[in-house]
Amino acid sequence: MAMWKFGKKKSDEKSDEKAAVVEPQEETAPAEVVTESLPAETKSTPVADDTAEKKGGLFGRFRKAVSKTVAVLNTDIRDLVGVEGRLVDDEFLKELFAHLVKTDMGAGPAASIRDDVGTEHRARKVTMDQLADSAKRTIRQIMAQESAEIQFAPAGPTVIMVVGVNGSGKTTSIAKLTHLFKQQGKSVVLGAGDTFRAAAVEQLTIWAERLGAEIVTGNSGSDPASVAYKAVDKAKELNADICIVDTAGRLQTQTNLMDQLTKIKRVMAKVIDDAPHEVLLVLDATAGQNAISQAKGFSEAADCTGIVLAKLDGTAKGGVAIPIRQEFGLPVKFIGLGETPDAFAQFDVDHYVDALFDLAKE
Repeated sequence: MAMWKFGKKKSDEKSDEKAAVVEPQEETAPAEVVTESLPAETKSTPVADDTAEKKGGLFGRFRKAVSKTVAVLNTDIRDLVGVEGRLVDDEFLKELFAHLVKTDMGAGPAASIRDDVGTEHRARKVTMDQLADSAKRTIRQIMAQESAEIQFAPAGPTVIMVVGVNGSGKTTSIAKLTHLFKQQGKSVVLGAGDTFRAAAVEQLTIWAERLGAEIVTGNSGSDPASVAYKAVDKAKELNADICIVDTAGRLQTQTNLMDQLTKIKRVMAKVIDDAPHEVLLVLDATAGQNAISQAKGFSEAADCTGIVLAKLDGTAKGGVAIPIRQEFGLPVKFIGLGETPDAFAQFDVDHYVDALFDLAKE
């Protein structure tokens, strides 16, 4: 399998221009459709099942992705507990809470772990393994979620709308998601709805060509809702399996741009009933607690159905998935595990928790 790395241009970091959205008109010029496959030697092939996934495979990738967070926990908790264990008293629990908060798991989950450790071990010595086991049980309860599978449409194309702020990894996450679907043998149509950033459209077009996906684009600065409409219409015409629509990166505080998301959803539903079937919010794991604010703003504006946690491998704040799940009830559906297209995986609570608190083996 060819290994490609995602690049980012400086212009990707710029804020979007504010623009009102108008309903798509019949006289709107057709969007450009680009179709080009990769050379045969670079096309993706399905990945074989990993029968040793728990020991290596996906679990190993999860553990590598959260290694910076584990390093913080391992150092701090090893110092806290000591080689022979430490008596669990008020001072110990206070220090434990402070160490957990450093991973950006939030005060609520950190307090739950502290309280459960106190209930189970107070007035007795606790070891690293015992502490990790207690933390794992608590976090599994907090993060318990139903399947992280994509909710596919019962018939016709499944429409996935992707939202998030600039720099969150939104466009590259779309490329990774496309790569995953192509591995599964699905046909994909992309809608380059981030029309206010030429670099975003260019980047997505390049990846569509490399991954063998159709892409619908519009003129720079054109109506994003019109591009979304045409992308869904193209997917329906081709009877494609998946249609993924990018949207302009925006701050959750930009009310007019957030309102635009509602219009985009509405015009897509004119083509396919119940579209979009998924609204995925891409969050930058390195943003830490700011990701909570993003989740709140976007979930209210776009009725998000799930989270894509990008850049998990680049932060010591890998605990941020926990408060997102606790506060909003949104399932984490996918995580970014690195820079290559296949460095992307469906989220698994057990793998995540085991990797995060795999302290003894760090």
